[in-house]
Amino acid sequence: MLISWRVPKTIQWIVKLFLIFLCIFTAFRIATVICFKPASISIAQLLPSFWLGLKYDLRWISVILLPIAVLSVFPRLSPFTSERGKKLWTVYLGITTLLVLFFYGADFAQFAYINARLNADALIFAEDPRESLQMVWQTYPVIWILFGLAGAVIMMTWMFRKTHVDVTEKNMNIHKFTYRRRWHAAAWLLLGWFMYGFFTLQPLDFFRAFSLNDEFKSNLALNPLQNFFTTLRFRNPDHNSKANEYYNDMCSFLQLEENSNTQKKYGRLMHPGSKAFESQPNVVLVICESFSMYKSSMSGNPLNSTPYFNQLCNEGIFFERCFTPTFGTARGVFATITGIPDVQLSKFSTRNQESVNQRTIINDFDGYEKYYFIGGRSQFNNFKGLIANINNVHVYEEGSYKSPAFNVWGISDKNLFLEANAVLAKQQKPFFAIIQTADNHRPFDIPQEDKDFARDLITNEDLAKYGFESLKEYHAFAYTDYCIKKFMEAAKASPYFNNTIFVFTGDHGVEGNATAIYPKAWTEQRLSEEHVPLLFYAPALLPAQKRTEAVSQIDILPTIAGMMQQAYLNTTLGRDLLDSTKKENAAFIIYHAPGWIGVVNDDYFFRKNIRIKKEELVPVRNNLPVLSQHQYDSVKAHLSQLTSAMYETARWMLINNKNK
Repeated sequence: MLISWRVPKTIQWIVKLFLIFLCIFTAFRIATVICFKPASISIAQLLPSFWLGLKYDLRWISVILLPIAVLSVFPRLSPFTSERGKKLWTVYLGITTLLVLFFYGADFAQFAYINARLNADALIFAEDPRESLQMVWQTYPVIWILFGLAGAVIMMTWMFRKTHVDVTEKNMNIHKFTYRRRWHAAAWLLLGWFMYGFFTLQPLDFFRAFSLNDEFKSNLALNPLQNFFTTLRFRNPDHNSKANEYYNDMCSFLQLEENSNTQKKYGRLMHPGSKAFESQPNVVLVICESFSMYKSSMSGNPLNSTPYFNQLCNEGIFFERCFTPTFGTARGVFATITGIPDVQLSKFSTRNQESVNQRTIINDFDGYEKYYFIGGRSQFNNFKGLIANINNVHVYEEGSYKSPAFNVWGISDKNLFLEANAVLAKQQKPFFAIIQTADNHRPFDIPQEDKDFARDLITNEDLAKYGFESLKEYHAFAYTDYCIKKFMEAAKASPYFNNTIFVFTGDHGVEGNATAIYPKAWTEQRLSEEHVPLLFYAPALLPAQKRTEAVSQIDILPTIAGMMQQAYLNTTLGRDLLDSTKKENAAFIIYHAPGWIGVVNDDYFFRKNIRIKKEELVPVRNNLPVLSQHQYDSVKAHLSQLTSAMYETARWMLINNKNK
């Protein structure tokens, strides 16, 4: 217990503030356990996370309170010598509390969305403030959230003032020892110790959390302030790639000729095959927002959200096991256009000047007009900078269309498809067109003008069982199918249709409960986040096939180019999926925030963490034969080597695969 007549009032107040902030930080950590704890982890197993988390919390509470302890040694800056000083520090604490609550609120939203702590990736929203603010406004009850946040800050500010009054009243007649500097010096030392690391020999850093060797335990220990400010350093590409160590592995995987050259290259000049088309077919590549496979009819999902697209899949070359390298629209479009997984840890490669300039196979389509259609602004996520790598590309975006903007993402997907079709129908030369949709995204709005779109009623129980978070999300997903149907009906009535290859894929999937459709790995190891349909549709040119091997989003452009009667240069990780000589089916996957990298093949998904010593090998098919220990170790070792090879090579390519 403090003895008021010996301890300065400022120090007494700091102790009370310290306990208040400690309660706030601890309450949020307990709430994280309540909301997100895996059933397989007991409370007792989380005690090391709470102990380490306490150390992180003590650091950031000390950061908040140290200015008061330091500056209050000057009487005119003390919170107890004037009304002005009291107001100054109360305002400071109110602003600080607002920031703390904001960080924790955003952290909870991030944890619920991608199962990871808030990190520097959140700055991508600040880089596109117009779309970010509009999306939030159109999706969430912003006014009520602001009222709640303001109420919490007001309540906390009242509490700070109340503790100030309590300290003042208890020391009403005590003045003699108010400014004894030794108490302030002791406070500085104690707060400094907490900032260095409470009971730690080495300075407490971000990576200490990963010594717990479990994803949830590590995330629980970290607080969002520690995680956010530490991951700021990861926003630039790391040039220290170990690609050379894995060059021979990539030679085997990509079927390059191994050589002893000191300058390692991945380029291979591909010549037309015997099945290449001589008609110079047009190409329409449709990248669909959040087109998650397990939510679609093609997966066997009984909610039958995409019956029309399912019919198209039965008439084209359909790959039912296509995986994007990662989650996120910008990363998905980057991987599709470049053939490189975006392994940049904390900043989209489209947003980084060192990596946005990339060579793309689209430029090898000689004699083709190039088009890019997006319903909103191409500046969002710097798609404009990425698409600028396509020579002489015609960009259609917000402001280019007759249709009015519908929501934050610009014109509706239906109108985007129809306006793109109107442009393409007029072309006299072969063309390569990219259409990027957006409506299957929050705020999940559907235009009132589309009155013929059927809004089926489904119970909340069935929605949850088959992977949908709400009826509104289900309708938005089904609206994608409706828009594709409208587009294909218009295209079939256009002169270019019979000589056009339509390619449909998703920019990424969506994490969720896929246990009713797929093996456990889709849910527990989050494969649902990356699993998307991939369809090559050209009834007059391509015979229907259903393919079951594991393929990647980065393989799309080499596959399209392999259909053409012209040579192309492939300098990245993508491969022609229709090449009968292709070796080993595999798709690389990275979960940036928690640090997982891995490879999924036809039978297994292997992943390992770049921050903690943890590896997993899980089946992706039911009823696989049980592996002996030797077989298990062999499969695991091979996929681990391939995972590292693809990760390190992609890091090298982000910097070196330049558009020249």
